[in-house]
Amino acid sequence: MQLQKLTEAMIEYMGGDARRIQHFTKVHAFANLIGRQEGLDAATQFILEAAALTHDIGIKNGEAKFGAGKCSGKTQELEGPPVAAELLARLGFTDAVRERVCYLIGHHHSYDNIDGLDYQILLEADFLVNFYEDGLSQAAIKTACARIFKTESGLKLCRQMYGIEV
Repeated sequence: MQLQKLTEAMIEYMGGDARRIQHFTKVHAFANLIGRQEGLDAATQFILEAAALTHDIGIKNGEAKFGAGKCSGKTQELEGPPVAAELLARLGFTDAVRERVCYLIGHHHSYDNIDGLDYQILLEADFLVNFYEDGLSQAAIKTACARIFKTESGLKLCRQMYGIEV
């Protein structure tokens, strides 16, 4: 029920921005799938899904500060956690869940020092969606998959979706 309320709250927060709403719902769907295929425990799966829904929450404040389309990955990592922390608290998420989700939001454009399967899967789900939304070439997708993807489930999805061998 909390994830449903979070989804509804994120749609409201990003209201009027169908592109971004569709983005986070797709990232959530892939994160959910990969997490379940990889056998995450219930607590980690819950954190992963909450992070997938909120991973780009910082874009709205970043663009308000710097202008439309001028919100870098680093800006998202800085702007997102405070907004997410407030939203998650309002929805009754525990301190431990809020802390980890905000950590993941604050690092989802950092591809080194990945410290957990929730972090790895969030990156993979975001990449799977971004490959398509950004219109990346097969060569770019293959390179990114080889460098970033570590889970068997994520690699399989990348191969199946984009017809590449990794």
